[in-house]
Amino acid sequence: MRALQIAATGMSAQQMRVEVISNNLANMSTTGYNARRAEFADLHYQQAARPGTINATDGTVLPTGVQLGLGVRAAAVSVNIAQGSLSQSGGDLDVAIEGAGYLEVTLPSGASGYTRDGGLKRSPDGLIVTSDGYEVVPGITIPADARSLSINAAGEVYAYFNDRIEPELLGQFTLAGFTNEKGLEAIGSNLFLETAASGPALVSSPGEDGLGTLRQGYLEDSSVDAVREITELIEAQRGYELNAKVITAADQMLGATAQVR
Repeated sequence: MRALQIAATGMSAQQMRVEVISNNLANMSTTGYNARRAEFADLHYQQAARPGTINATDGTVLPTGVQLGLGVRAAAVSVNIAQGSLSQSGGDLDVAIEGAGYLEVTLPSGASGYTRDGGLKRSPDGLIVTSDGYEVVPGITIPADARSLSINAAGEVYAYFNDRIEPELLGQFTLAGFTNEKGLEAIGSNLFLETAASGPALVSSPGEDGLGTLRQGYLEDSSVDAVREITELIEAQRGYELNAKVITAADQMLGATAQVR
């Protein structure tokens, strides 16, 4: 009775789909979060009679054959790359990326991480860091006597002082782009790592080489569509219930077979 195993793979697939949806809904308020989608593929087929083989009875060619599927498997959980809406925060160190690109940060291991979370902070030493304290490349330090900051679309950071008229250029943020953004490895805390699938980081100034620009005082909202997620959640729930009914039906058929005398 293959139906038992086939329905079990279907229930497992729908359970995984629900887990992905629940993660999306949990991150509805996460800055710069992009929704994930579970993708599936059918399993191997048992060829009881291959299409195109010769019928031994009269020598004709079988037009379709008999191919019995063995269920479904998870193929990927891909990221739906989409620009989230921008919400005004008013913070001097809040920057939203309009367009493609990621801010580069230095992780404690010395490796580079990438994020679209522009809710930046100031460390006790004046260094511009992420909410988790990771240094934002290229390592810009804000003087202790700076009155305010200004970040333009090209990523240039200017500091204003009480005893000066002209602002001081502290440095310029860069953005990193990837050939295949969906190939980045998510490690949590809104951070990604470069992989062989994503390709190497292509670092440039904001607004150049197809990269986006920065907007000070704004943050990028999550791109999760709550209505779509709830709709898919209902579909996944119904799919799980249907596969469970297949198991019940197969069990009843096995019971009927056992009672035959």
